[in-house]
Amino acid sequence: MASITSRKHAMPTIRLVYVRDLLRELVLRDLKLRYKRSVIGILWSLVNPLVQILIFTFLFSRVLPLNIPNYTVFVFSGVLAWTWFQTSLSMASGAIVDNRELVRRPGFPVAVLPVVTVTTSMIHFTLALPVLAFFLIFGGGHIGLVTLFLPLIMLVQFLLTLGLAYLIAAAHVIFRDTQHLITLGLMLMFYLTPVFYRADNVPEQYRLIYALNPMAHLLTAYRAILVQGVWPATGTMALLFVMALILLGIGYAVFQHVSLSFVEEL
Repeated sequence: MASITSRKHAMPTIRLVYVRDLLRELVLRDLKLRYKRSVIGILWSLVNPLVQILIFTFLFSRVLPLNIPNYTVFVFSGVLAWTWFQTSLSMASGAIVDNRELVRRPGFPVAVLPVVTVTTSMIHFTLALPVLAFFLIFGGGHIGLVTLFLPLIMLVQFLLTLGLAYLIAAAHVIFRDTQHLITLGLMLMFYLTPVFYRADNVPEQYRLIYALNPMAHLLTAYRAILVQGVWPATGTMALLFVMALILLGIGYAVFQHVSLSFVEEL
């Protein structure tokens, strides 16, 4: 009896280790495929946001000045966080349909595929942090003890993005226009999110839109830590964390329900 009980307790642990190792291999596979035969490889993950930052800095510091102190650090933090969010959701639409062979394998944990998309984009975000640190040191930002809380903000963004990724991945299997709608929606949301401008510059009658936008609050939190050197509003972050957990629970439940028909739909 003791041996049977120990086996039952060991099975979830073995399954967890298997999923962890599978996640690592799939993330590495995605990174290799994305930069296959590329000259500078994964450095492209830094080039794209840097080009955006140069454009925004030129436009809104020289051409149409917004008079935002430490604008390079301000816009850098916004672009990095937004790129992680945008890329994750764009890739999530193809998480299932682009991996038909894996999904059709008996026993394959399909729920790991949206996690791969969010994790891969998070790696690009993490790789850019040293460059951001350079701008923080020489551009007037703050690197202090409060920076140690940055992983908590990243955790909230990861959970929030993963919840949405589950919903998008499941929806795209059934409704193939989802990818195009997500592209359109993200483009609209980019301009409704204070990536390159301050949220407090928004006219009062439109503030509700920003209050309901979780990415607006996340960008404010990143900038509180990196630009101002202070801890973001605790109540707001606690509410965002709870919302992210609820959204993740809903997204995962919907994904698991729809996954029963993935093989037929593919």
